[in-house]
Amino acid sequence: MTPRLALTAGEPAGIGPELLVQIAQQSWPARLIALADPRSLLDAAQLLGLPLSLHPDDGQQREPLPATALAVQPYHYPQRPRFGQLSAAHRETTLAILRDAATGTMRQAFDAIVTAPVQKSALDLPDAPFSGHTEFFQSLCGSRGVVMMLVAGELRVALATTHLPLRAVADAIQPESLAATLSILHAGLRRDYGLAQPRIAVLGLNPHAGEAGHLGREEIEIIEPTLARLRDQGMALSGPWPADTAFAAHRLQHFDAVLAMYHDQGLPTLKYAGFGQAVNVSLGLPIVRTSVDHGTALDLAGSGKADAGSMRAAIQEALRILGARQRSPS
Repeated sequence: MTPRLALTAGEPAGIGPELLVQIAQQSWPARLIALADPRSLLDAAQLLGLPLSLHPDDGQQREPLPATALAVQPYHYPQRPRFGQLSAAHRETTLAILRDAATGTMRQAFDAIVTAPVQKSALDLPDAPFSGHTEFFQSLCGSRGVVMMLVAGELRVALATTHLPLRAVADAIQPESLAATLSILHAGLRRDYGLAQPRIAVLGLNPHAGEAGHLGREEIEIIEPTLARLRDQGMALSGPWPADTAFAAHRLQHFDAVLAMYHDQGLPTLKYAGFGQAVNVSLGLPIVRTSVDHGTALDLAGSGKADAGSMRAAIQEALRILGARQRSPS
């Protein structure tokens, strides 16, 4: 059965619409449905000088469309979006698109979600916080835990914490949350990547992984006991490793994935290795969701220079995961 993929356009003032237009220039073994303002897509196509025909989607069609065609479930912003210009008027429609994509996938109107980047600062309000797609979908889906993992070829880096200020990270590393993260990562690697016994390297929190307690005690008091407990349950875990040497090639060949303690500990290496081709995968959701490895690039929006490589890779990864789950549905 041909998959139906929901493509969310992200921040309408960013490069998301341009990415969707570029994606539509090739045929896909899936029906791609853009959840977007048609005006943004047509403006992007005109800017790029690329052909684009939009086809209303009835919520059930599965026929793939030919190159230069894109199915669309239309949304209309109160103000016509302009490249590179954020507007508070975009917020509610952008969130509605994300909600509809998630609820539609949960009721099987879509088979997976692939998201273009959103501007967190434009969506986050004091009385209605928004820290990112991952946390937003976790709340909508009622998931107890979700793990953000980025994939660049054979390199997979997951995060124990996501979008937190650095000063809050240490307090967020607790035995229960770390064990839950590792359990989700272990299960996701088994289900979606076909690894019967995933080998997971766990990074320390402190420089030199604490250096036997001289540079911090989180490794001794939290990370090491948690790893020991999960090893007793059969998980193949190593570490805690010093983050500055864990990504050496001779070590990576022995790992299937790396768990970093915080965002900027693990992702710089991955993005150096594969920026523009890497994919963000949400593990632990009841649905398949992938995303690009970059932000809204407001400075590039409207320039015609946006690279759709990561969006293309995110679609390919969503299709690969759907295939893996069909082969091994448990």
